[in-house]
Amino acid sequence: MGQEICRALSESGAQVWTCDLDAGELEETRSLCGDRCETRVVDVRDREEVKRLIAEASHESGKVDVLVNNAGGVAGQVGRPLEEVTEEEWRIIFDINLTGAFNFSQAVVPAMRSAGWGRIVNISSGAGLRASLTGIQAYASAKAGLIGLTRQLAHELGPSGITVNCVAPGFVRCNPTTERQWNAYGEEGQERLVNSIATRRLGRPEDIAHAVLFFASDQASWVTGQTLSVDGGR
Repeated sequence: MGQEICRALSESGAQVWTCDLDAGELEETRSLCGDRCETRVVDVRDREEVKRLIAEASHESGKVDVLVNNAGGVAGQVGRPLEEVTEEEWRIIFDINLTGAFNFSQAVVPAMRSAGWGRIVNISSGAGLRASLTGIQAYASAKAGLIGLTRQLAHELGPSGITVNCVAPGFVRCNPTTERQWNAYGEEGQERLVNSIATRRLGRPEDIAHAVLFFASDQASWVTGQTLSVDGGR
C-alpha cells in the first residue's frame, strides 16, 4: 500500500521521501518511483530518527508539503484472548501505528505553520471504526486512536492552513500479513468476506492511493478532520 502511495504521488509530480525498516522493500519502492523518490531506513518509533529524516528531506527538497502516515501493522501478532496479551505486545502495536504518526506530524508541523499550508494524511483502518477482523485488541485501539488524533490535529492546525484527514482502508491483500489472514479464512470464509462488501471485491493498493491523492490536493482544501472509508461498502 505504501509503495502504491509513493508511486502515485511521484507520478503526480511530487518529490517523495519514504522510509521503512526493510531496506529491500525500500529498494523496490525506489525502482517503482524512479528519480523522484528518496528512501531511508528509519524506525518511526524513534523521534530522533524521524527528526533527522525530516531535516534531511527539508534541506534537500525544500519544506515537506504533504505528510502521509502509512506505517502500521500488527507486528507479527495474531488475535489472542485479552488475558494472554503482554504489555510489550500491546505497546509495540501502539508505537508503530499511533506514536509513529505523532512523531512525524510533530516533526513537519513547524515548517508547515510557517508556510501557511500543509497536508497530513493518516492511514487508519476499518478496524478503527468497527471490531477488527484481526481480533487484535491493540490494533483496533491504535487505529481508532489515529482517527482521534486526526480530528484533534485538524482543529489545532486548521488556522495555519494545514488540513489533516484520514483514510480507513477495508481489506486489501497487499503484504504477507494480509495474505496470511486471507488464507486463514479458507474458501468459505473468503467467500463470506467478499459477499459482505457491496462492490463484491477486495480492495487494491491503488484504491487507497487515490484517496490519499485527493486529500493531498487543492480540491480538498475545505476538507479536514475527516475519515474516508475506502472499503467497497461495508
